[in-house]
Amino acid sequence: MKRNLILNLIWSLLFSVYSFVVCAQQEDLSMQNEDYYKQFQELENGELRTFFFFNTPNRYNQVSPYDWLDTVKVYLNSSEKTKDTASIRNYQLIQSQIYYDLGNYQKSLAISKSLYDNLDELDMELKKTILDLLDDNYAKLQMFSNQIEVRRIKRELGLTENIAFYDIYASLGQYRKAMTDYMTEEKKELKDDDYYGQAIYNNTIGEYLRLDKSAPTALSYFKKSEGLIQVFLSDVTNQRTDKEITDGKILKAIIIGNIGKCHLQLKEYEKAIPYLEESRDIIKTFNKSKFSSDFIENTLALADCYLKLDNFAKATDYLSDDMTPVKTENILKRNRIYADFYYKTGDFKNATFYLKRNIKIRDSIDAQASNIINQQLTSVVAQDLENSRKMMEMQKAELEESRKDIKARDDKISLVFVSLIFTLIGFAGLVYAYLKSIKNQRLIAEQKFIIENALVEKDSLLKEIHHRVKNNLQMVSSLLSLQTKNTTSKAAIEALEEGKSRVKAMALIHQKLYQNDDLSVIEMQGYIESLINSIQSVYKKGGHNINIAIDAEGVELDIDRAIPFGLILNELVSNSFKYAFPHDDSNGKIYIHLRKMIGKEGFFEYTDNGIGLPDDSEERAKSSMGFRLMSRLANQLQTTLNTDKTTDGVRFWFNFK
Repeated sequence: MKRNLILNLIWSLLFSVYSFVVCAQQEDLSMQNEDYYKQFQELENGELRTFFFFNTPNRYNQVSPYDWLDTVKVYLNSSEKTKDTASIRNYQLIQSQIYYDLGNYQKSLAISKSLYDNLDELDMELKKTILDLLDDNYAKLQMFSNQIEVRRIKRELGLTENIAFYDIYASLGQYRKAMTDYMTEEKKELKDDDYYGQAIYNNTIGEYLRLDKSAPTALSYFKKSEGLIQVFLSDVTNQRTDKEITDGKILKAIIIGNIGKCHLQLKEYEKAIPYLEESRDIIKTFNKSKFSSDFIENTLALADCYLKLDNFAKATDYLSDDMTPVKTENILKRNRIYADFYYKTGDFKNATFYLKRNIKIRDSIDAQASNIINQQLTSVVAQDLENSRKMMEMQKAELEESRKDIKARDDKISLVFVSLIFTLIGFAGLVYAYLKSIKNQRLIAEQKFIIENALVEKDSLLKEIHHRVKNNLQMVSSLLSLQTKNTTSKAAIEALEEGKSRVKAMALIHQKLYQNDDLSVIEMQGYIESLINSIQSVYKKGGHNINIAIDAEGVELDIDRAIPFGLILNELVSNSFKYAFPHDDSNGKIYIHLRKMIGKEGFFEYTDNGIGLPDDSEERAKSSMGFRLMSRLANQLQTTLNTDKTTDGVRFWFNFK
């Protein structure tokens, strides 16, 4: 009893000290944020105030953007009276940024365009700021042709080396195209120790995958991005500025919100809620008073989660939160959630009202949206092609210059050669060699034509063969399914189901082959994902709540290795679904790791956190068809399947050539 009393006193003392420290830190932060506004007012001229404004994070934490706007208007009026053009320009630039932060993109764009008209008179830093504001405003207003023009000007001014289009493709709904272009453009510029850049890179890829309805794969990228931004914020070896810390915190909030939205997409509402709430809290703290689409999307997602969980009180709290959606999709989402809420609470009149709102919005959009999107997409593709053409012309010019240099050197060599061998026999030999060379080139061209036709025919035949093999294997699978329905023996049904799963694994190999342009190899990440889906369809009662992580990006295997590998993986996943989680698979995890490095052996690892193998597993393995089959398949890969028993689950692994 005394011991508990002492412990309670200690905890109370520690909590008091902690509260005092936190309050002191918050007071210091408040004073510092108030100082930002005062420091801004105490500066001497518009140039210094502009530099201070654009390099000050959290400037709206204590003083709202409307107060900043009022102050800037006073300075602007004073500058207009004295006809101080430089200060007028600086204060208008600050105005444009504040309107953008408030979500008033039309007003921000109008001011930015007026500044753009005098772009030639400005220094490079101001040019960059104005062009970036124009770029951001055009993006928010979906004026993509204007956005492309701004980026072209940036390149001409040397502010960027190339024009990227992936964000525009994403805005037009072309998420896979956007992801491909983004990976091509950005990956080559990233450094291994740039944790912030790596976090943005993985978050962007995850966002494109989430919008493309590939939530499980997107989650893996978001988790990786969350780890990278945490490393960035925890890195004590580098001194971070206030702006870097603020940007890092806001990026962390966006990543956590995206994880929550993925869980919502997967209908895992209780998992989604803590991520979405944490994201909202961070954005409120570090993006205070700024307009944030991420904050609105997270708020709507929270309302949707609580509504799906029938927690109407919480749902209405978030729906009635002070938010004004700007994006059409967010307005439609809010109306849809309101309609669902009123429908569930029996207020069908209001439910119908919000549904009609959405119908009106969609009707007004559908009348022109399709045509406008097609026009914009055509414009973007044309600009993309024009950009590629210009790059090709530059490369062609460089090649032409190199060719001229080579030709000049060749001419000198030829002159020396002709001067040394200026005889009738040498001339005749050269003519003979030249004629023979032409003949050989014609022969090579004919042979090349024949070989290319033969290769095309061979590829067509191979694709047809793989297609027929896949169809035959599917027929075998169908026959096994029919036999299962006509069989009453539980053991026979299980054996037939296992056989059907193995047949599907082989059929999937041939399907992937004839769908690929390259018939010699199979891309294993996509194959493993398809195989997991196939196995889940066989074992309908298990596996749907298990978290399966696949790490095989960029690995390709030929058919001789892919078939035994696929069958081994089929056995392992099937065993996990059947035996590893007999009671509850809600916390079940499976990790599949496959790596193949040039000049080295490949490595395969499979783990689950189930109940593990029984004590007599070695004796059972001798009589188990599954274990014997996996051992023989491993022999085909010229390796041995290794098994490690762990305290939590089981691990299988092997190296292969």
